[in-house]
Amino acid sequence: MDNEKQQFTNHMDFDIITPTKFCLLIEEMVLTKKITYIDACLEYCKEKEIEPNSLGRLVNKSLKQKIQMEAEELHFLPKTNSLPV
Repeated sequence: MDNEKQQFTNHMDFDIITPTKFCLLIEEMVLTKKITYIDACLEYCKEKEIEPNSLGRLVNKSLKQKIQMEAEELHFLPKTNSLPV
C-alpha cells in the first residue's frame, strides 16, 4: 500500500506556488524572453494549462502595479492620475 501511495505521489506534480514565487517567475520570463508582463502571465497559463482568470490569487501588489502601468501604456486601461516626480 505504501508503495502505491509513493508511486502516485511521484507521478503527481505538486508545484505549489506562492504570490512571491509567481512574481519572481514572471519577472524572470520578462527579462529572459523580452516579453511584456501581460504576455508572461499568459505564457505561464499556457505552460501550466490553466485559465488566466485563476491567476488573481497569485498576483501580488508589485506585479499588479507593473501590469497596470503596462496596460495603461498600451491603452488597454485609462491612465490613472499620478503626481509628477
